[in-house]
Amino acid sequence: MDLKRINDHVSVSGQIWPEDVAALKAAGFVAIVNNRPDGESPDQPMGADIEAAAKAAGLAYHAIPLGREGVSPDMVAQTRQVLEGSAGPVFCFCRSGTRSTTLWALSQAGETDPSTIIAQAAEAGYDMSHLAGHLTRS
Repeated sequence: MDLKRINDHVSVSGQIWPEDVAALKAAGFVAIVNNRPDGESPDQPMGADIEAAAKAAGLAYHAIPLGREGVSPDMVAQTRQVLEGSAGPVFCFCRSGTRSTTLWALSQAGETDPSTIIAQAAEAGYDMSHLAGHLTRS
Protein backbone atom coordinates (compact mmCIF):
# COMPACT_ATOMS: atom_id res chain seq x y z
CA MET A 1 0.00 0.00 0.00
CA ASP A 2 1.51 3.28 -1.15
CA LEU A 3 -0.31 5.80 1.04
CA LYS A 4 -0.11 9.43 -0.10
CA ARG A 5 -1.16 12.21 2.27
CA ILE A 6 -3.19 15.00 0.65
CA ASN A 7 -3.62 16.93 3.91
CA ASP A 8 -4.27 16.26 7.60
CA HIS A 9 -7.76 14.93 6.84
CA VAL A 10 -7.35 12.93 3.61
CA SER A 11 -4.92 10.37 2.25
CA VAL A 12 -5.19 8.28 -0.91
CA SER A 13 -3.63 5.22 -2.50
CA GLY A 14 -4.06 2.66 -5.18
CA GLN A 15 -5.87 -0.62 -4.61
CA ILE A 16 -5.82 -2.01 -1.09
CA TRP A 17 -6.59 -5.48 0.22
CA PRO A 18 -8.68 -6.54 3.21
CA GLU A 19 -5.48 -7.33 5.13
CA ASP A 20 -4.39 -3.66 4.75
CA VAL A 21 -7.30 -2.43 6.84
CA ALA A 22 -5.63 -3.16 10.20
CA ALA A 23 -2.69 -0.93 9.23
CA LEU A 24 -5.10 1.85 8.23
CA LYS A 25 -6.82 1.59 11.60
CA ALA A 26 -3.44 1.64 13.37
CA ALA A 27 -2.48 4.75 11.38
CA GLY A 28 -5.49 6.56 12.85
CA PHE A 29 -7.94 6.55 9.97
CA VAL A 30 -11.63 6.55 10.89
CA ALA A 31 -13.13 5.89 7.46
CA ILE A 32 -12.35 4.21 4.14
CA VAL A 33 -13.76 5.42 0.82
CA ASN A 34 -13.68 2.94 -2.06
CA ASN A 35 -13.68 4.80 -5.38
CA ARG A 36 -13.01 1.71 -7.50
CA PRO A 37 -15.89 -0.20 -9.12
CA ASP A 38 -15.97 -3.94 -8.50
CA GLY A 39 -14.89 -6.04 -11.48
CA GLU A 40 -12.65 -3.41 -13.00
CA SER A 41 -9.75 -5.86 -12.93
CA PRO A 42 -9.83 -9.61 -12.37
CA ASP A 43 -7.14 -9.42 -9.68
CA GLN A 44 -8.78 -6.83 -7.41
CA PRO A 45 -10.58 -7.79 -4.20
CA MET A 46 -14.33 -7.25 -3.97
CA GLY A 47 -15.47 -4.11 -2.22
CA ALA A 48 -17.63 -6.21 0.11
CA ASP A 49 -14.50 -7.97 1.42
CA ILE A 50 -12.82 -4.64 2.19
CA GLU A 51 -16.06 -3.37 3.73
CA ALA A 52 -16.24 -6.43 6.01
CA ALA A 53 -12.63 -5.90 7.12
CA ALA A 54 -13.31 -2.20 7.73
CA LYS A 55 -16.40 -2.88 9.82
CA ALA A 56 -14.57 -5.59 11.79
CA ALA A 57 -11.85 -3.03 12.56
CA GLY A 58 -14.39 -0.39 13.60
CA LEU A 59 -13.89 1.84 10.56
CA ALA A 60 -16.65 3.48 8.54
CA TYR A 61 -16.77 2.30 4.92
CA HIS A 62 -18.19 4.19 1.96
CA ALA A 63 -18.43 3.03 -1.65
CA ILE A 64 -18.39 5.86 -4.19
CA PRO A 65 -17.23 4.03 -7.33
CA LEU A 66 -15.96 6.19 -10.18
CA GLY A 67 -15.92 4.23 -13.42
CA ARG A 68 -15.96 4.90 -17.13
CA GLU A 69 -19.13 6.99 -16.88
CA GLY A 70 -17.10 9.74 -15.20
CA VAL A 71 -17.69 12.05 -12.29
CA SER A 72 -21.24 12.98 -11.34
CA PRO A 73 -22.41 15.78 -9.04
CA ASP A 74 -23.78 13.09 -6.71
CA MET A 75 -20.32 11.51 -6.35
CA VAL A 76 -18.83 14.88 -5.47
CA ALA A 77 -21.62 15.54 -2.95
CA GLN A 78 -21.19 12.08 -1.38
CA THR A 79 -17.45 12.64 -1.08
CA ARG A 80 -18.01 16.03 0.57
CA GLN A 81 -20.50 14.47 3.02
CA VAL A 82 -18.09 11.70 4.01
CA LEU A 83 -15.22 14.14 4.53
CA GLU A 84 -17.31 16.63 6.49
CA GLY A 85 -18.99 13.89 8.52
CA SER A 86 -15.83 12.07 9.58
CA ALA A 87 -14.33 12.90 12.95
CA GLY A 88 -10.80 12.06 11.90
CA PRO A 89 -8.62 11.17 8.92
CA VAL A 90 -10.23 9.56 5.88
CA PHE A 91 -8.49 7.12 3.55
CA CYS A 92 -9.65 6.93 -0.09
CA PHE A 93 -8.53 4.45 -2.73
CA CYS A 94 -9.03 3.45 -6.36
CA ARG A 95 -6.67 1.76 -8.84
CA SER A 96 -3.93 4.39 -8.61
CA GLY A 97 -5.26 7.12 -6.32
CA THR A 98 -6.03 9.52 -9.18
CA ARG A 99 -9.81 9.11 -9.13
CA SER A 100 -9.84 9.43 -5.34
CA THR A 101 -7.78 12.62 -5.58
CA THR A 102 -10.08 13.94 -8.31
CA LEU A 103 -13.20 13.43 -6.18
CA TRP A 104 -11.48 14.98 -3.17
CA ALA A 105 -10.41 18.01 -5.25
CA LEU A 106 -13.88 18.54 -6.70
CA SER A 107 -15.46 18.13 -3.27
CA GLN A 108 -13.35 21.05 -2.04
CA ALA A 109 -14.44 23.41 -4.85
CA GLY A 110 -15.78 26.65 -3.49
CA GLU A 111 -14.48 25.81 0.01
CA THR A 112 -10.72 25.90 -0.56
CA ASP A 113 -8.68 28.11 -2.86
CA PRO A 114 -8.09 26.29 -6.19
CA SER A 115 -4.34 26.87 -6.02
CA THR A 116 -4.26 25.22 -2.58
CA ILE A 117 -6.23 22.22 -3.83
CA ILE A 118 -3.90 21.80 -6.81
CA ALA A 119 -0.78 22.25 -4.65
CA GLN A 120 -1.92 19.70 -2.03
CA ALA A 121 -2.66 17.16 -4.76
CA ALA A 122 0.69 17.83 -6.44
CA GLU A 123 2.53 17.39 -3.16
CA ALA A 124 1.00 13.91 -2.99
CA GLY A 125 2.03 13.21 -6.58
CA TYR A 126 -1.23 13.91 -8.43
CA ASP A 127 -1.61 16.58 -11.11
CA MET A 128 -5.06 18.16 -10.76
CA SER A 129 -4.24 21.33 -12.72
CA HIS A 130 -6.68 20.25 -15.46
CA LEU A 131 -9.49 20.77 -12.92
CA ALA A 132 -8.61 24.41 -12.23
CA GLY A 133 -11.71 25.72 -14.00
CA HIS A 134 -13.95 23.45 -11.93
CA LEU A 135 -12.46 24.25 -8.53
CA THR A 136 -14.01 27.69 -8.08
CA ARG A 137 -17.56 26.36 -8.12
CA SER A 138 -19.33 25.12 -5.04
